[in-house]
Amino acid sequence: MKKFFLLAALAAVVLSACDKNETINTIVYKGAVQKFQHGKAWTWLEVDKTDKPLRIAISIDDEAMSSLDPGGNHNGGHNHVNGLSLAFHPKANITPFKHALLDWNPDGHEPAGVYTLPHFDFHFYMTSEAERKAIPPYEVDNSGFLNFPAPGYMPSVLPGLYAPVPGGVPQMGTHWVDVSTPELNGGTFTQTFLYGSYNGNVTFYEPMITKSFLDNNASFQRDFPVPAKFKTAGYYPTKMRIEKSNGITNIILEAFVYRQAS
Repeated sequence: MKKFFLLAALAAVVLSACDKNETINTIVYKGAVQKFQHGKAWTWLEVDKTDKPLRIAISIDDEAMSSLDPGGNHNGGHNHVNGLSLAFHPKANITPFKHALLDWNPDGHEPAGVYTLPHFDFHFYMTSEAERKAIPPYEVDNSGFLNFPAPGYMPSVLPGLYAPVPGGVPQMGTHWVDVSTPELNGGTFTQTFLYGSYNGNVTFYEPMITKSFLDNNASFQRDFPVPAKFKTAGYYPTKMRIEKSNGITNIILEAFVYRQAS
């Protein structure tokens, strides 16, 4: 009988640990799972025992990756109104990020000959979904798009000199591209890192990665340029990672560094 109760107690402890996705040194908090293509997508946050954020990610399972819309419209439009909005676990409020937006672009988007390859846009938003959706078309009201962040709040020294892309995307904002990135200097687009802004604020971080690059890289890590200034104090990521394991493709922001408000 004592053995039975001991085993029952041990089982309860194990099940509790699994619910929390807890290891010896870290805890993973998973966001709500949503249907994506013919599979699933979700977000997650990993923290250490002191609640410092370690990694935040968007995940896509193999069922989704193997059933992607083949496209064929070739309209080249940069429109995110049909993107999949993904919630973070409430614990993610210890980071700057409020929600994520996952876009599959089978025909790519403008500029032609640069980003017109099948690719994903992985957006990590520092605004709420409601704030993002309230951004109007550029042609209706361009004031928020043209209200750029003050100097220092975008990376402004090479390597990593960011410049705004002309115009703007509804329910998104202004895109800022690294002018030193290979595809803008005679190379082929494989993966790059963008920032976004609206109404004077940095609003999103965006790894943009081709389907081909994901297919051919089970593991990849890169630094990305970071600003000199941050409006809100907190932990901000400095690296992007692709990690594929157990039938899941993870797009991860990591190597968080604490920044003072300035």
